Amino acid sequence: MTITFGRSALPAKQQEILRRAVRLEWVTLGFLAVAIPLVGLVLGNSQAMKAAWIEDMLSLAPPIAFLIAVRIIRRPPRPKWPYGFHRSVGVAHLVAAVALLTMGSFLIFDSATGLITAEHPTIGTVQVLGQVVWLGWLMIAAMIVTGIPPVILGHLKMGLARDLHDKVLYADADMNKADWMTALGSIVGVTGIGLGLWWLDAVAALFIASTILVDGVRNLRASVTDLMDTRAVTFDDKRPHPVIDQINTYLCGLDWVEAAGSRIRDEGHVFHVEAFVVPRASTVTVETVETTQAACTDLDWRLNDVVLVLVSELPDFVTTACPGG
Repeated sequence: MTITFGRSALPAKQQEILRRAVRLEWVTLGFLAVAIPLVGLVLGNSQAMKAAWIEDMLSLAPPIAFLIAVRIIRRPPRPKWPYGFHRSVGVAHLVAAVALLTMGSFLIFDSATGLITAEHPTIGTVQVLGQVVWLGWLMIAAMIVTGIPPVILGHLKMGLARDLHDKVLYADADMNKADWMTALGSIVGVTGIGLGLWWLDAVAALFIASTILVDGVRNLRASVTDLMDTRAVTFDDKRPHPVIDQINTYLCGLDWVEAAGSRIRDEGHVFHVEAFVVPRASTVTVETVETTQAACTDLDWRLNDVVLVLVSELPDFVTTACPGG
């Protein structure tokens, strides 16, 4: 069965990548369903462990947002929603970012308060199979067990996020890849309590909270700029998307085009393109325009909606490629 994103039918490669991404997100949710209660059982009084536990709960947001958005964007455009439902990806990205930012800020305040007031957390003992065991060992074991799988999942998701141009999946992968730092910080904090260095636990909690806050700020900035129709950029927001030059170069290579430029906005997985063309002749047939539009759409699967506008002079807000542009 062909998978569509609104009006765009995904190529066979992207269809398989999307299926793999969906499976990985379900695996992630299954893992978190086990990891969250496990860490909660050995939480103790460690601030670092509490921060790690909350981060695990926050990790539910991106995969849930991704799975919901993937279902919504398949709906075709309709009169009330003429551009389709691709923006649901941006909304999902924004929701996940706000959750990260809010909880990161709270944890920093909570951890800093514990450090300033010199709270001395303690870790007691528990009985396991009739043996008295220091709870700290169970905490460390839990962080090792729950810290490794997200890193593997994050690396697997990263390539899929690039091929799908999915920023929610990228944000999830980026968080997963950094989970080893959370696990290591928690282990350091618990070890510090065991060695009598009470402040080390609060410092570790501050470190974990800072990583959450940084993720929140970075993703909030990216999601807001996308919703404000900034120039289309790559999935990691590091540079302008190469499809901009690709479509401009194609238009400039046409015999009937004097100059061309375009503005492209990211609507989620796909792009909306407004291409402005200065024709060489005073008259251009409708057939020529429609053929050019279809050819532009075929350049890349992300080019969901291409509008070709004939003008006498290029606007100053477009990205140009022709010598005359």
